[in-house]
Amino acid sequence: MIETKSIQKPDEAAGLWLLKVLLGVLIIIILTIHLIVNHFIGEGALLTWQDVVDYFANPWIVFMEITFLVVVVSHSLIGMRSIILDLNPSKGTMKIVDWVLSIIGVVSTVYGIWLALKIASFSV
Repeated sequence: MIETKSIQKPDEAAGLWLLKVLLGVLIIIILTIHLIVNHFIGEGALLTWQDVVDYFANPWIVFMEITFLVVVVSHSLIGMRSIILDLNPSKGTMKIVDWVLSIIGVVSTVYGIWLALKIASFSV
């Protein structure tokens, strides 16, 4: 039997490691809610643009989708940083990696939030 567990890496701050683990748990919770709402509640899946706009008319849905976006982006970029740490880069390289991943995270999150709010604005 294969045993998997999350292990903190030597150059990974304890706070980032804990955040990565907590975000992973949040992804499971939010993904479950997302799947239930989209596939088991209501008359069907979101098949058309109007279905999506109607779905985003509910402010709780917008909040959930934005939260899901932030959690997934954060978790994935912290995980990417962890993978890069496995390659034993220099401290200078890690500073560059941290900046690049941070920029990618901010740009992705800002764009995703803008898009969610833009879609929600069509239902008004």
